Amino acid sequence: MRGASRPTRFPVRVAVAQNGGMARWICPRCDREFGRVGQGHSCVPGSSVEESLAPATPWMRDCYAMIIEEVRQHGPVHEDAVRVGVFLKTDRKLAEFRPRARTVQLILYLPGRVEHPKLTSAPDPSAARVVHYFTLRSADDLDDELLALVGVAYDFATGDSG
Repeated sequence: MRGASRPTRFPVRVAVAQNGGMARWICPRCDREFGRVGQGHSCVPGSSVEESLAPATPWMRDCYAMIIEEVRQHGPVHEDAVRVGVFLKTDRKLAEFRPRARTVQLILYLPGRVEHPKLTSAPDPSAARVVHYFTLRSADDLDDELLALVGVAYDFATGDSG
């Protein structure tokens, strides 16, 4: 029918975090939350943080607890728990916590290239948003400097880098 409005691909449903911080779009298919309406993603149902971290060793869960504590000191966060780990989001994704067999891969989205002993890769240092890959082999690897970078990633994701 000519001129008739077509239905949107995804119904729009927006949730606001209880702490009043983040407006989030909820995918009607998988019930996961995202920053933009209709944002592309792998549409698989999320799980709880506890389910995602259940196979992880105690030291890995301790690392996650330290990271989420640091993030919450900066403001509201959405924990998107999926099969591979937990994605931390505010206005944008700020970090990924990915437990592996013997290590944890911590991915931080930062405003520029940084150096740290646990940094394994930062592919494009010229980009406005540099992805940093850190490998943790124990809770001791999560030092104060790396926790401070988690805070930098939060501030950068919310646009509060000043």
